[in-house]
Amino acid sequence: MKRYIYTFILASLLLPMLAASSSSISVKNLRLWNAPDNTRVVLDLSGRINHRISTFTNPDRIAIDLKNASVKSSSGMPHEIKNNPFIKRFRYGQYSKNVIRIVIDLNKPVRVKSFLLKPNKVYGDRLVIDLFDKYKAVATKPIQSKPKRTGKVTIAIDAGHGGEDFGASGKKKTREKKIVLSIAKELKKLIDKDPIMRSYMTRKSDYYVSLRKRTKLARKANADLFVSIHADAFRRSSARGASVYALSQRGASSETARWLANKENSADLIGGASISDREDDVASVLLDMQMDKTLEFSLSFGSQVLKEMEKIGRLHSKTVQTAGFVVLKSPDIPSVLVETGFISNPYEERKLRSSKYQKQVARAIYNGIKKFLKIEKTAFLSPSSGNR
Repeated sequence: MKRYIYTFILASLLLPMLAASSSSISVKNLRLWNAPDNTRVVLDLSGRINHRISTFTNPDRIAIDLKNASVKSSSGMPHEIKNNPFIKRFRYGQYSKNVIRIVIDLNKPVRVKSFLLKPNKVYGDRLVIDLFDKYKAVATKPIQSKPKRTGKVTIAIDAGHGGEDFGASGKKKTREKKIVLSIAKELKKLIDKDPIMRSYMTRKSDYYVSLRKRTKLARKANADLFVSIHADAFRRSSARGASVYALSQRGASSETARWLANKENSADLIGGASISDREDDVASVLLDMQMDKTLEFSLSFGSQVLKEMEKIGRLHSKTVQTAGFVVLKSPDIPSVLVETGFISNPYEERKLRSSKYQKQVARAIYNGIKKFLKIEKTAFLSPSSGNR
């Protein structure tokens, strides 16, 4: 799906009533992200703010009331919005003595979810407003045994980060979220050409998906395997080489694995996940006996991918590492996380920017999947058997 990112610069002539005061919270910027099932509006703020959101009909619109707020002169609000399923335009003005009101005129009725995010190393305070189709049903199915598979093997491809969360960055401003999405799309092409496989992507363009939702989407697609693709950074620019990770419930296998897992697990703080997004019944089933077999498959799966990655470049670790990655916590889907290289390393950043190398990485992951399925063909390729 096409990405819609809007960064708007307000004209220097603002109404005097919107002038910033020393006691007000500034609205510094506004960003808009369009995902398959929702549109996200993000307000960058100079501090914590009191706000109230109201919905109205005839015509459909949303009012965002910000107490003791002002609009910073170097940024601003958009007007007409094109090609957005929910938003028609933005308006704003002084609603009362101490309240600025931002009005979003809508194309259709919406269901609204909003939450505040505390500052982190990337962003300051933010107000996040997510808009969903009001009449579209919300799936609330509990985790249960997966149905028997009688068709192709489904591979869930998870391109890390996206949207607000750009992931790691290189010296040439290379964004991890862009690199891994390109690799994911190349992998999808290879899988969809294979007669025994089909692909499912957890994100198809530049928008954020929470860590828990990624696993939920894979389960909803009845995925048989899950591969999360990353290109991370390390505190030392000399760090280099590809790695493959599986889930550990007993601690990380190395200091690097522990550091990386902590970094990836904090993605929701940057990408913007509400408390409800992090509440998930997956955690309650992680001690299920089925998980042991899933972890066994994950290590085998990861081992085959690692062997193929070694053929195209240097490895950071020659064995599959383990750590408590949230995105790998599917109780019944063998899952691995592939670090395609360190974007913080100048040499590997150049490689990762190359379309040729991106295709090589995708081919290596695909070959690893093929070899794993050949080894475990009884569990994954028998039409008469279940998924496991």
